Amino acid sequence: MIRILVVDDQAIVRDGLVTVLGLAPDLEVVGEAADGAEAVERAVELDPDVVLMDLRMPVLDGAEATGRLRTRAPRSAVVVLTTYGDDESIAAALAAGARGYLTKDAGREELAAAVRSAAGGQMTFARGIGERIVGGFAAPASPRERFPQLTPREAEVLDLIVAGRSNAQIAADLFLSPSTVKSYVNDIFAKLCARDRAHAIALATGRATGT
Repeated sequence: MIRILVVDDQAIVRDGLVTVLGLAPDLEVVGEAADGAEAVERAVELDPDVVLMDLRMPVLDGAEATGRLRTRAPRSAVVVLTTYGDDESIAAALAAGARGYLTKDAGREELAAAVRSAAGGQMTFARGIGERIVGGFAAPASPRERFPQLTPREAEVLDLIVAGRSNAQIAADLFLSPSTVKSYVNDIFAKLCARDRAHAIALATGRATGT
């Protein structure tokens, strides 16, 4: 059985997903969460094979939660299931480590197939999104080139944010204290006028659609 954690801030959506996924004989929903912070805690507790993750949620958004799961529950594969199919959302989710990206108009079979693919270590995307990633997500200029206002160290930290690294991981990578990394991140957000981590990733990858 493939064990699944369903994450969405709308109870009616979670109920629907539990029902749909329960129709497949090889899929089992083992838990639910209503926001990204709860998703991380539930994933640590339940150790699911796949986390079906919404993006826009209170407390902690899905992209940030996905990034945290890479450290807290690395065995759990994340498949994003969201209303949003814009480049900014896709880029943020993939940078955080999502293994799949579906929109909520996906059918039951497509959803089940994506969960199975993620559990098997494969990437899967909604129709049309894979082609956009291949054709439209060309490597951008480095943060130093795109944002001359950043210091070399800030540009290095931004590179690691784009790679989906948490503050604790960045601290370990660069041999810095967590408080120093937090200060760098805050300075980066201020200089880029970034609302949050996902927005900073979108800006760094050239996929921001506005402020």
